[in-house]
Amino acid sequence: SIIRRQRQELKLLIAELKDRDKELNDMVAVHERHIQAWEDDRQKILTLAERCSLLTSELNERNAIIKSLTKKLKLLESQHNDSKITLENTQQKFKELTQKVSDSSVHCQALEEKNQSLHCSILELSARTGQLQAREQELLTMLQLKDRALIETTDQITEVTSKFKTLEGALRAAKLEEFSRNREQQDLKLTLNDIVFQINKMKDVLSEKMKESSKHQEEISHLKQENGCLRSELILAVEEAQRKDQLYQFAKSKQVRIEKELSSLRQVCVKQQRDLHFLHVNLDSSQDFRQ
Repeated sequence: SIIRRQRQELKLLIAELKDRDKELNDMVAVHERHIQAWEDDRQKILTLAERCSLLTSELNERNAIIKSLTKKLKLLESQHNDSKITLENTQQKFKELTQKVSDSSVHCQALEEKNQSLHCSILELSARTGQLQAREQELLTMLQLKDRALIETTDQITEVTSKFKTLEGALRAAKLEEFSRNREQQDLKLTLNDIVFQINKMKDVLSEKMKESSKHQEEISHLKQENGCLRSELILAVEEAQRKDQLYQFAKSKQVRIEKELSSLRQVCVKQQRDLHFLHVNLDSSQDFRQ
């Protein structure tokens, strides 16, 4: 009965050892799977770290680009302000020149009226000259008829010719003055055309600067959006790395706990093997005793 009981206990111990061996094999397989998962997580963490470093370098480059673009934008804004000030000064000069042109046009109109009056006076003088010439012919005929009135007629002729010469001098002066006024008016027109051309040119330059500034603003907004996306991706990568680190810590603590359990199970197995050896020895001794 003792041998049967011992055999029954041995069978139970062997079955328990088989169960423990199976549990140990399952735990080893689970542990290998955990190690493989940990290795996969480690590779993923390494790739994420590389990607994070690449993203940080790219972010630094983008920040440098954004700084350079902001500097360019400030420079363009200063240039825009300078061009605006220049445009305002040019508009002021244009107003002054338009005022001068209007004054010169009024002056030219007055000169034209004066020229018209001089022309009328010239016509009157020419008519009077014709009359004087007729009078001269009449006086010549009368001179041929009357010798006594010769002195008086010559005096009148010399007086008329002196008046005619003075009138011709006045006509020449009026013509010269009209010519100078026309020339001054042409110079003012040329100056006005030059100023209008410069204003149009500056307007074109200002429109180009405004277009370029709008393009730079669009590029800066696009770069700001890309920077925000990159920052959000970097934050997500950091959070994912932190989660991976937590999982790694959990797996590490679990591995330590499993190793402790394995060590305790090994100790139990060693104790059971010792008991089994002792039982085998007792069985052999009992069999020898029975023999």
